[in-house]
Amino acid sequence: MKKIIALLLAIICVLTCSFAFADKVTIAVPNDPTNEGRALLLLQSNGLIKLKDDAGITATGADIVESAVEIELYEVEAAMVPNVLADVDYAIINNNFALDAGLNPVKDSLIKEGADSPYSNVLSVKEGNENSDATKALIAALSSQKVADYIATTYDGAVISTVENPGDGYAEDVDYAALAGTTISVAASPTPHAQILAVAAEILKEKDITLDVIEFSDYVQPNEVVEAGEVFANYFAHYPYQENYNAENGTHLVNVAPIHVEPMGLYGGRQSDLSALGK
Repeated sequence: MKKIIALLLAIICVLTCSFAFADKVTIAVPNDPTNEGRALLLLQSNGLIKLKDDAGITATGADIVESAVEIELYEVEAAMVPNVLADVDYAIINNNFALDAGLNPVKDSLIKEGADSPYSNVLSVKEGNENSDATKALIAALSSQKVADYIATTYDGAVISTVENPGDGYAEDVDYAALAGTTISVAASPTPHAQILAVAAEILKEKDITLDVIEFSDYVQPNEVVEAGEVFANYFAHYPYQENYNAENGTHLVNVAPIHVEPMGLYGGRQSDLSALGK
């Protein structure tokens, strides 16, 4: 009888452990405060988890109060998240890094933010430069119909212009003659920001203004070089990230114009659908 009981207990243990293992789901998320919070809010908005009532853009795994399965978060530097996709069940990837990794945010993501995502990517300059002609000229070029059309035709919904009334690319209150022969430097992520800036560069070239785009693959250096005065502006991050960066680092970056939104998405790694998350 003891042997039978022991055998039954062993079977129960195996079944229980297997069930627990099957219920544990690994998700890679960006490790910076606003993008990790954004990732968790994406899961919550799709009914996959519930966060504490006071959890916001800086939410972490500690704020998860309900989920159908046990979730283990792998916090990874945002640019590196695509690199660990094959080693986890799912990964929540910023759109620009998904595009860089050859993922199609529209076709490949299992869930993603809508076109009404509040995380508009912004053009930022150091405080004191926000009202300069160089800033106004750059805003006008990025807010042009030419750029809006480029975004619509190139990214097919993976990147969405947030400019409400695109113009011809030029600002009426800018002295373009005074800017002729000058160079405006901008720090940017390669995709899609540097690509979009290449279109703005064509507009500025018509006024003999050179746009020098300096590419960075991380989310820290573009702010550092603008704060240090080494680069005039940057265009790589969304509004909440920039605001949080200022608050945490005592920097003086001013967001001067929202240009586009990149809906963040959840991608399958070892999983091909949402069933492992209880959906």
